[in-house]
Amino acid sequence: MIKTQIIDGKALALAIRQKLKEDIRKLGAQTKPGLATVLVGDDPASAVYVRNKIAACKETGIETIDHKLGAATGENELLDLLQRLGGDRRVHGILVQMPLPPQMRASKILEAMPEEKDADGFGVKNWGRLYQAKSLTELENCFIPCTPLGILKMLEAYRVNPEGKMACVIGRSNIVGKPMAHLLTLHNATVTVCHSKTKKLAEITRRADILIAAIGRPRFVTKEMVKEGACVIDVGINRMNDERLVGDCDFEGLSQRSGLITPVPGGVGPMTIAMLLANTIKAWKRTLNSRSTSDTRIEK
Repeated sequence: MIKTQIIDGKALALAIRQKLKEDIRKLGAQTKPGLATVLVGDDPASAVYVRNKIAACKETGIETIDHKLGAATGENELLDLLQRLGGDRRVHGILVQMPLPPQMRASKILEAMPEEKDADGFGVKNWGRLYQAKSLTELENCFIPCTPLGILKMLEAYRVNPEGKMACVIGRSNIVGKPMAHLLTLHNATVTVCHSKTKKLAEITRRADILIAAIGRPRFVTKEMVKEGACVIDVGINRMNDERLVGDCDFEGLSQRSGLITPVPGGVGPMTIAMLLANTIKAWKRTLNSRSTSDTRIEK
């Protein structure tokens, strides 16, 4: 029986947040990094997610400007808010918590997201830069969506090099599946994307050295579907009738077969929040650099 190593996303996220906190302290800028959070409606899960993100910001040294809009808020009102936040010098990153109420078109909101403040990495302009990238260095020009970026950091921390490996992503969402597949390709992995219409799924997943499950179906991936010694990243967070949280993978079963595996909770979730903070600070540093360059030009 293989001895499986658990990827401790919680500990890794804490270390990253401590480093970000130190980066803020070392720069000692008068302007602190700022994240604007926008929560529309009263979805309980969304409220918890935003609250956790705000708490992580405060612990790290990022100021938050929080906006809570009613469930009946019109689309134009949210678009107007995005425009105002785009011009607010206190704001370096913007997070619009999804999902949005039915009267709002997510595509329209993401189209209006200010590119230079797109901390979540879902804006249309940012996506163009992401998918235009043909090398890892070109990714510096955009914000990588937080969950895929967190997964890359976990692979790096646990010395899983995607180059030359077979990778399988189960799920084709804009939040995880699509950007994850693209990023793994840029890391020179051979990537297969599977979904609800994929036939003979287990035959495909058993070939993967790196398996990423992001489909929102509790314990869907069983040990029979996984290659022995594979690295398994479980993105799913499913609340059961007894209130327990479980992933898209059968953790107990896969713990007898995989080489590395993320737990739920305590795996991908904390890393997603850490990457939101990292993207916000990346945007903040860009602002500091642009102002410094501008001041130099004025002096000349």
